[in-house]
Amino acid sequence: MGGWFAVDPGPSGPMRLFCFHHAGAGALSFARWQNRFLSALPVEAPVRVVPVRLPGRESRLREPRITSATRLLDELEAALRAYCDEPYALYGHSLGALVAYSVADRLRSRGLRPPELLAVGACSPPHLGMPLLDGAELDDRALHGLLERTGGEMPQSSLGPVWSQTMLDILRDDLLLARGLRAAAGRTLDVPVLALAGQADHVAPVAQVAEWSAYTVGGFTLRSLPGDHFFVRDEPVVALLAERLGQIPADCLTSATAAPLG
Repeated sequence: MGGWFAVDPGPSGPMRLFCFHHAGAGALSFARWQNRFLSALPVEAPVRVVPVRLPGRESRLREPRITSATRLLDELEAALRAYCDEPYALYGHSLGALVAYSVADRLRSRGLRPPELLAVGACSPPHLGMPLLDGAELDDRALHGLLERTGGEMPQSSLGPVWSQTMLDILRDDLLLARGLRAAAGRTLDVPVLALAGQADHVAPVAQVAEWSAYTVGGFTLRSLPGDHFFVRDEPVVALLAERLGQIPADCLTSATAAPLG
């Protein structure tokens, strides 16, 4: 499927979980999530996983990548607006966490229904520095070195030189986007936030991920998981999200009242 959504968001019914991928990656990061949710949740509490694919990768490879935070949020607002009348949740991994937070902030500022849950994974909050953000202007060799030192190196052993170069180019632009999103962030949301951290993640350690608590007055939960910066590929993250989404009260899933602006 082309456009922003890797799968059809579908008709009314299941809660939609819009998922935003990490830097240098794409919607395929969440390829196994739907089946894992089906195994983790009872039939009466379904979740429809909708991976969001940024331009310039996978089926959108020929499209120009977006490095402007404002442009990204303008386009995502237009894409997501039609689905904000019904309950939904957001999950973002690394760069995707900044996107998910910024989307929640943008939709709320427009008077639209906020997410039932904002889940952020493998990402320090906007006010903290992140060494990887310095990689956007580095040459290939220096960027590889930075990735190795921070533990953010993407597995590329099966890729040829052309695809490896393409991935580096995508990563650089995504780092520029992350920098812009961090610079524009800072507002506190009235949305429940679940922050997830890998126990062996040196890019976004647990202690840093915990500081997302400053960005919500809607309730905050921190959970750590086995794995490094790329725990998005593992089963425990889905099981944890399924558990948390299954705890949302039934009346929240039927009310379509947008939160008041403040």
